[in-house]
Amino acid sequence: MVSRAAPTTQAPPAPAGLTRDQLLEIYRYLRLTRTLEERLVALYRQSKVIGGLFRSLGQEGESVASAYALQRGRNRDILSPLIRNLGSMLVMGAQPIQILRQYMAKAEGPTRGRELNVHFNDLERGYLGQISHLGDMVPVMAGIALTFKLRGEPRVGLVYIGDGATSTGTFHEGLNFAAVQRVPLVVIAEYNRWAYSTPPEKQFAVRDLAEKAKAYGVPGVTVDGNDVLAVYEATRFAVERARGGHGVHVIEVKTYRRKGHAEHDDQHYVPKDELDWWAKENDPVDRYVKRLLQGEWAEERELRTIDAQVKTEIDEATDACVDEPLPSPESALTGVYADPPGTPRHWYRNL
Repeated sequence: MVSRAAPTTQAPPAPAGLTRDQLLEIYRYLRLTRTLEERLVALYRQSKVIGGLFRSLGQEGESVASAYALQRGRNRDILSPLIRNLGSMLVMGAQPIQILRQYMAKAEGPTRGRELNVHFNDLERGYLGQISHLGDMVPVMAGIALTFKLRGEPRVGLVYIGDGATSTGTFHEGLNFAAVQRVPLVVIAEYNRWAYSTPPEKQFAVRDLAEKAKAYGVPGVTVDGNDVLAVYEATRFAVERARGGHGVHVIEVKTYRRKGHAEHDDQHYVPKDELDWWAKENDPVDRYVKRLLQGEWAEERELRTIDAQVKTEIDEATDACVDEPLPSPESALTGVYADPPGTPRHWYRNL
């Protein structure tokens, strides 16, 4: 009797040079971003969030995909996120409990209550917090990328900028400087249709933001920002190009901001049918899931397992910090004055 081995089916090759595990990891970051922001909305409505809450609903795909193309760990690349790039920070290693503490201004938060939302740094993980003056982080990141070049380090800087902020002077000054110095910098220009409440046609005369790059001798490409794999591939190419010494690269991602500027903004200036279309037909997470399943790169049960794990992670992070204390009033002076009134001398004796 001759035994015959059961026929085996070989899984189709994964796209964009990614492994199956990497595709599932990207999905986890997408789900983590959305679930964490949904939790923040609930906390905001309970008056537990201090200040404004900024959502990236509809834009999670481009943040996660672009950051995923960067190098982490040793010789890590550095990125500078905007308020709608929470997903990029999570990819680089930011922890949900840090984000929750920061938004609730907890004493144990990254900035000890001195700043809010995602305005904080962790250069050991690879992200540099923004300031509120939009456009200013382009020259800052150009300077950081210049240090990589001068020290001969195989590292790349990546900076995000919104469509409205490409009209600011610092964007143009920073891009020109970066182009002339041929620094290893990737610029992600987010065409999300709204600069606060101003539509693109009232911001600039070009059709595509990538056209602005050409004025400085910089290559610029436009990709579908809600196609996760397209953004990843474009960013990976730009990062490899920059790391190889070929200078700046601008990637315009066409996406859509499905929430107001912040949670308090009711979006009265946005047509409802437009919002509905983007939610039903062009959601980046839904599109990515559909592609994974159709390509047989994931099974529904695997995605459901990831969903459950993410929910548990967010629940545990929330429970761990929601009742933590706010900073003591006198702690606001530490790091501002050399000899803060009422501060024990041993706190700063060796600074």
